[in-house]
Amino acid sequence: MESWKVNLISVWFGCFFTGLAISQILPFLPLYISQLGVSSHEALSMWSGLTFSITFLISAIVSPLWGSLADRKGRKLMLLRASLGMAIAILLQAFATHVWQLFLLRGIMGLTSGYIPNAMALVASQVPRERSGWALSTLSTAQISGVIGGPLMGGFVADHIGLRAVFLITAMLLVVSFLVTLFLIKEGVRPVIKKSERLSGKAVFASLPYPALVISLFFTTMVIQLCNGSISPILALFIKSMMPDSNNIAFLSGLIASVPGISALISAPRLG
Repeated sequence: MESWKVNLISVWFGCFFTGLAISQILPFLPLYISQLGVSSHEALSMWSGLTFSITFLISAIVSPLWGSLADRKGRKLMLLRASLGMAIAILLQAFATHVWQLFLLRGIMGLTSGYIPNAMALVASQVPRERSGWALSTLSTAQISGVIGGPLMGGFVADHIGLRAVFLITAMLLVVSFLVTLFLIKEGVRPVIKKSERLSGKAVFASLPYPALVISLFFTTMVIQLCNGSISPILALFIKSMMPDSNNIAFLSGLIASVPGISALISAPRLG
């Protein structure tokens, strides 16, 4: 089998496990915070929002730094860093005893992010030009599948085994992703780009044919993500307020959280 196909299959599983890791914990995060001693509704809402957002906030800050390092040191190294780093951060979350520890570990999780963007960059740089569209579309299904399956899997495990078990299982899956990346992915020799030949961010932006369109898309995407993200941290609390006697809050939260992804998966081909 050609090396780019082996790499595509390998990073597909890596992106799938990463999607699982990100999505299967989020729906019941408020329930886990309540187990750590936070009891009042106001404090639960505040800490749920903080622990939810800190991961993505730090990820947004450090992503350009990891991207620059990937250009110089290679994509495979960044894949290894992200998978192992997330595995360790999520594993430690299972043993948190105070909410501030969970908050700190969620921040570290954001610091170690970057698997999926580097996986896409690796695949795009290796596949034949005539197969690039198919390869990237195939890779995108991994993340979508993980985001859809994660809440369902996490909710089921949380209700039947325990909340902490979800963190342990997620960490194990990311370790598998790390091992697959380590032993199966071959990046090859990267061309050395001199510092004088690299374009600055300002130069790249100036080269765009429609910079105003890019700015508009940036802000509209940010607003959409802001609206979607404002619901996720309190979803479990809202469901619990409607069904206080239910023993399946985690699974119901995961089921409801996965519905938008399922709808997008069905409607995207038609709308596109």
